[in-house]
Amino acid sequence: MTALGLTFPYSTQCQQECVRQIMPNNKPNKLELILLDRDGVINVDSSEFIKNAAQWVPIPGAIDAMVSLQEKYIVAICTNQSGLGRGLFDIAALTEIHDKLNRRIEANGGEPVDIFFCPHHPDVGCPCRKPSPELLNRAMQAYNISPKQTLYAGDSEKDLIAAENANCTPALILTGNGRATASSQAGKRTTLSCADLPSLARVLLQD
Repeated sequence: MTALGLTFPYSTQCQQECVRQIMPNNKPNKLELILLDRDGVINVDSSEFIKNAAQWVPIPGAIDAMVSLQEKYIVAICTNQSGLGRGLFDIAALTEIHDKLNRRIEANGGEPVDIFFCPHHPDVGCPCRKPSPELLNRAMQAYNISPKQTLYAGDSEKDLIAAENANCTPALILTGNGRATASSQAGKRTTLSCADLPSLARVLLQD
């Protein structure tokens, strides 16, 4: 049995494990599910961690891009949040961050997104922390969508490796750590690279 629990938006209930919070030519065929990393892709990242809702600041255009993607695809988030395991913030603070994110999506005309996250410290060696594919696998299982119909977009090498390990399409976003990641081995293997999330949305939504 894997260490994986579920919580839901606007709720403080949690099993303190790996968690789901509800709420060009390189374009994959028959794509149905877009999974996104959070920090550095949707919001501005910080080496000190995003510890509360006040510190959560969306990257310009990212929320609108998510809303646009929802017109054609299911959109969800898969993110490592080791700040929980490090004791830097608690589940209530993380829920407030994700509530803020989903409220912004709703305010821009979209639907709340599901958020799958790993709360563990990196030293724990849990199966749900990227670059393990467990978070992505759980998301695909939740929607009954195959890896061939799934794309995972992130800004770090572990995001790209997680996508490879889950057998879905990786996409590199050059915000956050993306430009540094582009020169990594996984970055060089990735054929879909976009300047930011709005750029990815334009690629995926083009006819």
